[in-house]
Amino acid sequence: MKLLLRFLKPHWKLCVLTVVLLFVDVAGSLFIPTLVAEMLNAGTSGAAFQSIVTTGIQMAVISAVAGLGAIAGGYACATLTAQVAKDMRQAIYTKSLKLSVYDFRQFGTASITTRTISDVTTIQMALLSSIQMILPVPVICVLSLVLTFNLNRAIGFVLLAVVLVVLILAFFMIRSASPLFRRLQKLLDRMSTVFLENLTGVRVVRAFNNEKREKTRMDTAFTNYAQTSIRANRRFANLDGLSFFFINFFVVLIYWMSGGQIHAGLFQIGDITAVIEYALLVLFYLMMAQMVILTLPRALECCERIRLVLDHSPEITDLVLDDPEENGDEKDVLTFQDVSFRFADAEEYTLRNLNFTCRRGETTAIIGGTGSGKSTVAALILRFHDATEGALLLNGTDIRQMTQQFLRDHLSYVQQKAWLFSGTIADNLRYSQKNATEEELMHAADVAQAGDFIRSLPDGLNSYVAQGGTNFSGGQKQRLSIARALVKKPELYIFDDSFSALDFKTDAALRKALAAETQDAAVLIIAQRVSSIRHAHQIVVLDEGAVAGIGTHEELMETCTVYQEIYESQTKEAQEA
Repeated sequence: MKLLLRFLKPHWKLCVLTVVLLFVDVAGSLFIPTLVAEMLNAGTSGAAFQSIVTTGIQMAVISAVAGLGAIAGGYACATLTAQVAKDMRQAIYTKSLKLSVYDFRQFGTASITTRTISDVTTIQMALLSSIQMILPVPVICVLSLVLTFNLNRAIGFVLLAVVLVVLILAFFMIRSASPLFRRLQKLLDRMSTVFLENLTGVRVVRAFNNEKREKTRMDTAFTNYAQTSIRANRRFANLDGLSFFFINFFVVLIYWMSGGQIHAGLFQIGDITAVIEYALLVLFYLMMAQMVILTLPRALECCERIRLVLDHSPEITDLVLDDPEENGDEKDVLTFQDVSFRFADAEEYTLRNLNFTCRRGETTAIIGGTGSGKSTVAALILRFHDATEGALLLNGTDIRQMTQQFLRDHLSYVQQKAWLFSGTIADNLRYSQKNATEEELMHAADVAQAGDFIRSLPDGLNSYVAQGGTNFSGGQKQRLSIARALVKKPELYIFDDSFSALDFKTDAALRKALAAETQDAAVLIIAQRVSSIRHAHQIVVLDEGAVAGIGTHEELMETCTVYQEIYESQTKEAQEA
């Protein structure tokens, strides 16, 4: 509820307008049965005919006003809920951009997607229905009971009893259905996860002929969701049937109670019509409210899931608001000062006591075995994680003493798994520098050894790129990712195993072109192949998270056993191949 109030508060004027318009509709609906009763009770005399005409005109005017109120109120309500849903989605998306890698893994990609799309839609529809169907119920119940008691106290008590019975039934039905609706959201997350895995991993599924296995997983997820949904809807069906029973029971009871009174002249035919109209109006809104209320547990669960995201404290936050002064003359661009890192859910350190410096005009390389912590080094530099101990300095300033935007403005990162966005090649290359000209784009592409294949495409830089770059080969995606980083012209380039899909000829040409292009910046290359880094100014060798050696290729071949083993194993593999 607090979450809804948070998003409704900026639209309080629209909220007030919506409530006023809907109450105009409700007031008209209640006033018309009273006028109908007057017409029926008027008789057949000349004066009665004049009264009927006058009452008819009043009914027409009230109906028109109530109708306009209903239309305008429905439009205002739809606008209000759409605005709230838009604000919620923007808030979730903005918050997801602030979450660290570790934070994001806690929620999961499929769950964040479900919360942003499905959960917000559920809240929007529940809010829309609540305003239109639940908000008027107290007013209608109170006024209808007052009007009914005014006509006949006995019938008023009967109506009151029926209303209470229906409310008690609704309470117990909703109470039993709430856990089912909460479970539905978790099953929806599971269904989204399995479905997303099948879509993204379809090639792997087909390659291993595991279609039947994945179909079984999907059927299980769908069946669990369907069975739980059926159980929840059965409760609604039972409540619906019982409510109809009590409505019809009340109508029969009213006719039975009022028959003798009408014959005795104590009760008029118009009055019984008005009472039945009041009762039907009350019970209709109660039934509509029940249908909405049955969805509220699910909506409240969605609110709680969204609140968990919005109120989550990110692992990485800006500790300062002001950025340090620019210092482009600093020779040492990036410095690791006794840096150690341990994941929050891990017992052992991933990295221990790292000390090295990336200098302007030099290439620093990091190499090590699988699981040695190479990619974690890049994550620390980008502040995807904060160092557990020690400090990372950018141009002499601790990166925690600058905003994340300022830090990343000075870096270009090419990740291990090349990723391209849907659009055009030019759109992807401009992702790092939106004002880059076509000449700058093609220059970066030429340095990345992507210029020739871009020119061979019919539309060149305007060629279409599918989501994830699936219409390009692995080597083409890597070269485009490298070109995107080069367009930015930062102080530090980070290449996280970004040359693994390139052949040796392209790799050599790229390294030669990079040396000339990045001579005024520092370069950090994380690699597994010695051939990609042997010409680096310094090579940092990692072994189980610790530095096993630092130096040039020649120095490490003499002093570092770990480096020698890596070199010999790769040389042996090349000779055997």
